[in-house]
Formats: sequence, C-alpha cells, structure tokens
Amino acid sequence: MKMTTLGLLTLGLVAAVPPVGQQAPTVEITIGRSVAAGAAVDTASAFAADVGQVAGWTRVSGMAAGSKITHLWIHGADSSRVELNVGGSPWRTYSRKTIPADATGDWTLEVLGSDGAKLASKTFKIG
Repeated sequence: MKMTTLGLLTLGLVAAVPPVGQQAPTVEITIGRSVAAGAAVDTASAFAADVGQVAGWTRVSGMAAGSKITHLWIHGADSSRVELNVGGSPWRTYSRKTIPADATGDWTLEVLGSDGAKLASKTFKIG
C-alpha cells in the first residue's frame, strides 16, 4: 500500500515538471500608450482617464513556433480576450485595448498559455 501511494506521488511530481530540455516559458509584459519599432512606447503604471487606448506588449521565451498566447484584459467584472500567435522563441507581440473615459480604476493584463494557465500579469491604473 505504501509503495502505491509513493508511486502516485512520484507520478504527480513528474507530470508537473517540464520535459528534459524544455523549460517553462518566461514572459515579460509592458503597458504603454502604443507600440513602435517592436517595443512599447510611453510606458507607465498609470494613465490619464482620457488615454483612449493602451497597448500591452509581451515578450515570450521558451514557446515553440505555432503556439498561441492570450491577452486577457481585466477591469472589474469586465474582461476581453485577444489570441496572439507565437512565431518562435523569443517572440514579441502585442494587443491594444480601447479605454472608455469612464473605465477608470485598476486594470490587469494577464498572459495565458495555450492551455489557459496564467503565465504572467501586469496591473496598471486608469484615471
């Protein structure tokens, strides 16, 4: 009985670890007013209520070409998703979010892997 329990625990640990030679992806997120030349510009952690639009820039390493990530923009109970392609490693991509003038407060941009797992998040303020 003890051997069976230990075996099951061992299997659970093995399943949680990426295969040899494959590391968990690393993700970098920056929020800015726009994107130019492959990078976020006018980056900040807070923006005026009349910003109109922000861009979430992401650099992903350790994911294969053809993979997908999702930008999940969250403001209170509201959220929206943008699916993005990964073309290799490292890979830079971004999405834009229109910000209504009355959508002030705390915002979060989460980056989700193709399996829906949260890889990283960044919070920022509007207003």
